[in-house]
Amino acid sequence: MLALTRKKGESLVINNNIEVTVLEIRGDQIKLGISAPKEVPVYRKELYVQIQEENKNALDAEAFEALKNFL
Repeated sequence: MLALTRKKGESLVINNNIEVTVLEIRGDQIKLGISAPKEVPVYRKELYVQIQEENKNALDAEAFEALKNFL
């Protein structure tokens, strides 16, 4: 993991086309702005994990149904 220090108004660039800017710092919260191409999905980690779990469960259900139909 790369750890960086940034101040309000400062940015970092990822892969030449994603820019993350520190918009506000208030206590222990930081507000970030993310500029990325529309084809690049950006998710909060907890939402990303939930989506991955739902996708896995859907695949498991589809595989079970396919096996049931096969037998």
